[in-house]
Amino acid sequence: MTMIHPTIETLRRLRLTGMAKALEEQQGLPDCDRLSFDERLAMLVDREAVERDNAALAQRLRLAKLRQAACLEDVDYRTPRGLDRSLIHSLASGRWLHEHNNVLILGPTGTGKSFVACALGNQAARDGFSVRYQRLTRLLDELALARIDGKATRLLAQLAKIQLLIIDDWAMARPCCMDQPVDAVIPGPRGLIRCGRSSGVPAPACG
Repeated sequence: MTMIHPTIETLRRLRLTGMAKALEEQQGLPDCDRLSFDERLAMLVDREAVERDNAALAQRLRLAKLRQAACLEDVDYRTPRGLDRSLIHSLASGRWLHEHNNVLILGPTGTGKSFVACALGNQAARDGFSVRYQRLTRLLDELALARIDGKATRLLAQLAKIQLLIIDDWAMARPCCMDQPVDAVIPGPRGLIRCGRSSGVPAPACG
C-alpha cells in the first residue's frame, strides 16, 4: 500500500477520483494479485466511467430543476386517468426527442400532469439530454424582465441550448400568449413538453 499511495494521490490530483477509489479498493481484495494487468486496468477505467456518468447525471438533474422527483418506473396506471401505458413506454425510448417532436400533456387539475412531465424529464436527463423545468408564467416574466434589462438575447440563447424544455401551467398564461406558436414564445429547444388544464383529455399526446 505504501508504494501505491503516490499513484492514488496522483490520480486524485488529475481528478481521476473513480480510478483512485477503485485502486484503493483493489488493495483490499484478497485475490487481487491473481488478476492480470489488463483486468485491473479495466476495473479502474470502468469505475472512472461510472463515476463520471453519475456526476454528469447529477449535474443535469440539478440544472433541470424538476418540480417533482419523478421517474417513469413510478407512474401509476391503476388510477383511472386515461394514461396509455404503450404511449408512455414509447415516449420513454426518447425517439421523439431525437426527432425534435413535442409532447402535450392535458388533463384536469390533480391528475398528475406535472408528475408525468417530470418523469419524462428525468428519463431524458438519464439519457444524456439537458433538461429544464419552468412554469410558463414565470418564464414569461423572466423574458419580459430580460427585455427591459437588455438581456433578452442572452436568455433566449441559453434556452436554445436546452434540449428538452418542460413548460408547466401553460393554460394559466396570460391570454395574449395563448394563441402564439410555441416557437414564437420560446424558440430553440430540441424537445418541448407542455402541461395544461383540460376537462376532456387527460392523456399525453405526442406531436
